[in-house]
Amino acid sequence: MREILVILLITACFSSCKSTKRAKTSRTETSKSAVKIPQPNISKNTLEPLKVITLQDSITNYAKTFKGVKYKWGGTTSSGMDCSGLVFESFRTHHIFLPRISRDMAKKGSRIKLKDIAKGDLLFFKTGRSKRNAINHVGLVIEVTNKDIAFIHATTRKGVISSLLSETYWKNAFFEARRYID
Repeated sequence: MREILVILLITACFSSCKSTKRAKTSRTETSKSAVKIPQPNISKNTLEPLKVITLQDSITNYAKTFKGVKYKWGGTTSSGMDCSGLVFESFRTHHIFLPRISRDMAKKGSRIKLKDIAKGDLLFFKTGRSKRNAINHVGLVIEVTNKDIAFIHATTRKGVISSLLSETYWKNAFFEARRYID
């Protein structure tokens, strides 16, 4: 009999516990707040048109992520990169496969005039380091303005940088421009 009284007493204690009710209340409150979705305050006058990102934009933006990477002959990674490696990787990532060497890249694509240059085109150079008077440097056009052409490339001294074609050194070393994306 004593055992039955102890069991009844324990059952009564557990059934009068209020922790269960608190848990139900907090769940209800949580679900009520989760249902409220704030409405954005947008007027018709503040909507901007969507910006279309072209393949050229995507390729040049990817190349820009390598700015500051040190120069490494034959390199194609963020631990070191050369000029043709930068161009090769930027296009390869977008499933466009160019030759790996700048002078071989210059044999592909369409030759274009500087007045027709656009973002994503390639500039080829014959620098003073070329022993055979051959193309030995390439840059990827990242911006074209009325005044100048900006391109990204890898240099032996500064690594991956952007330069302007109007700079004396690059203007004198420029050989041709080519387009790979229409």
